[in-house]
Amino acid sequence: MVRSLHIDGFSVVGKPVDTPATKFGGQPVWRTGPQWPISAAWDRPMRFVAQIELGPVLGAAGEGKTAYVFVTHADHEEADFFDPDVIDPDGGENAVIVQPGGAYTGPVRPLATGPGLYGRDGSAVEFSLDLRPVDEPDPLTDAELEALPSADRDGYLDRIDGDKIGGAPLFFQGDDRPDGGPWRLLLQLDANWVPFRLTLGASPRVFALVSEDGAQGRLLVQDS
Repeated sequence: MVRSLHIDGFSVVGKPVDTPATKFGGQPVWRTGPQWPISAAWDRPMRFVAQIELGPVLGAAGEGKTAYVFVTHADHEEADFFDPDVIDPDGGENAVIVQPGGAYTGPVRPLATGPGLYGRDGSAVEFSLDLRPVDEPDPLTDAELEALPSADRDGYLDRIDGDKIGGAPLFFQGDDRPDGGPWRLLLQLDANWVPFRLTLGASPRVFALVSEDGAQGRLLVQDS
């Protein structure tokens, strides 16, 4: 079994979060100083999506660490802007930065503030999460999943579905883990069903991953 934290809802914060606790939107609260990642193609700051405490995901290896999730993303006024490389963990258009002690090889700038999440009207937003602990089955390979009887397979997929922190990833286009690792699921998020704009494809599911030693992170998007 593996413990996950299912996201039951997003709650608008009354004032900006000023600790490196788990949240979406606002501005990152860095543990060891700003490392704002820069788009490889556009030479502009990526958009800050979330910061996630690693203790609940990695246990002792994650205590005192936070992962910061970024993507290259349009401003509210840039309706036609979209970089397809945002789905690729090696495309230079997304980033998961771990502090302290994380390894990130892409370009960064020491920016105190930068682009964050915004709502449907373009206004800046910041959310805490309503989280529910859930014990999930251990992750299965594609071959292990296909070997299950149909009813067991459906039951397994139902148990690992949904927006969550940690747990077993529900890939729907094959097991798409990047090279390196081994990886743990950090975040699984259906980006079209959130209370903010996060345009990453037609029906995108975001997977942020973190190495088991808490040293690095990666992000990929599967889209149907």
